[in-house]
Amino acid sequence: MEVPSILGFDLYSPQNYFDFIFRLTINLVAIFILARKIYFKYRPNRDYLFTLLLFNIIVFFVCFLLNKVVLSIGFAFGIFAIFSILRYRTLTIPIKEMTYIFIAISVAIINALSENIIGIAELLVINGALVLLVYLLEPGRISNELFKIIRYEKIELIKPEHHADLLADLSDRTGLQIHRVDIGRIDFLRDTALIRAYYYPSNGEISNDFD
Repeated sequence: MEVPSILGFDLYSPQNYFDFIFRLTINLVAIFILARKIYFKYRPNRDYLFTLLLFNIIVFFVCFLLNKVVLSIGFAFGIFAIFSILRYRTLTIPIKEMTYIFIAISVAIINALSENIIGIAELLVINGALVLLVYLLEPGRISNELFKIIRYEKIELIKPEHHADLLADLSDRTGLQIHRVDIGRIDFLRDTALIRAYYYPSNGEISNDFD
């Protein structure tokens, strides 16, 4: 059966068409569960949700298309190397979000480059195992502790001996029951410090601070 073509391009490749659709479906289902049902449920940041979905889909398309050229395992590691040096100049990506980004990239690479390496059953098991592990290890599912990032000007209270006063002041000024803090960057020129203040939500609050 001759495949119709337009401008020298085949409308589809019979030997690759169903393989592509099947792998794309598995990949979309996996990243939807990981990004929308797990990540967004416990850390509802729409910007990172967009990033996770688009990263995964773009990496899948690139890997699947270039896999039709002669490539090696080094190509997959090259994808990781590219994103390992990635930096956003406008903000620091939290470690949890960066972990999800690498998971999204890994899922795309597995689904795109596993042709002739593993069978359908193994591919489904791997995707299912990744989703299950992320769900079980998701910190937000285990603990509902939330945090706010605060630029704090009473720099004298960050000393260890004033820890109780720091918690009391933060609780009074935010209206939240702050029970612990992490001291981040200290700016002695401006007498300020970045503080991550942890609290337990009330009234159904589920969002964190994303600044």
